[in-house]
Amino acid sequence: IVRASLDEGVKEARALLHDWLVILTAQYNYYCKLAQFEQPSTHSRLDVAFSGCPQLQALPRLIFALLRNQLLRSHEEGVHPDHRIYLQCLFSALEPSFLLRAVYPVLSSFETLDRRAYPRHSLSRAALMVNGSPIYVLDAFTTLIVYYSPTADPALPFPPPQNCGLRSMINKLKQERNITPKLLMIRGGRDNTEAFDRYLIEEQEVDGSGIGTGVGFVSFLDDIAHDVMKYMK
Repeated sequence: IVRASLDEGVKEARALLHDWLVILTAQYNYYCKLAQFEQPSTHSRLDVAFSGCPQLQALPRLIFALLRNQLLRSHEEGVHPDHRIYLQCLFSALEPSFLLRAVYPVLSSFETLDRRAYPRHSLSRAALMVNGSPIYVLDAFTTLIVYYSPTADPALPFPPPQNCGLRSMINKLKQERNITPKLLMIRGGRDNTEAFDRYLIEEQEVDGSGIGTGVGFVSFLDDIAHDVMKYMK
């Protein structure tokens, strides 16, 4: 995809990535006997979330995140060419586990400064509202964000003290990196939360619009299902 973006441009690279997911999803549905080529099929029967194959279930989210990444966005979309070149070099050099975090950051929650609530959430505001934890940690590989929910107990120390479990986890993550991540501390309801909000990509359209609509990833899956049906017919 990086090579295609260099040879053909970012728009063509996005189209190739989208088409790759459509073809893979079509072949998966054919293999699982949920749909047949050149035969009528219904949207409801298609499994675009790979629910029957746990090993592939992360793929749609990863592709959605990569399509939204600045790696595949043009100068007209607000991405400086030098920054895109930096991402091309970074992503090409990262080992798979770190590349996954750079493409689709890990969002975890904490009940207290010493006790984790859940190790992973989807990148959406709905996930935060349903979970209701007071503290979240977002790991985007080059950036680490500690986010205090607006409903967090005001008595919770801010920033987290060095002797707590949350801070120990952050220090461990920093030590694992060959690039020291930037650490941000944000209090919801008091600080500017834009740096945290922009990572809630599942509520955004692939082109970056629709922030807060809650239809970004859902709409993306619907589009994939429509294109799979069209491809198989």
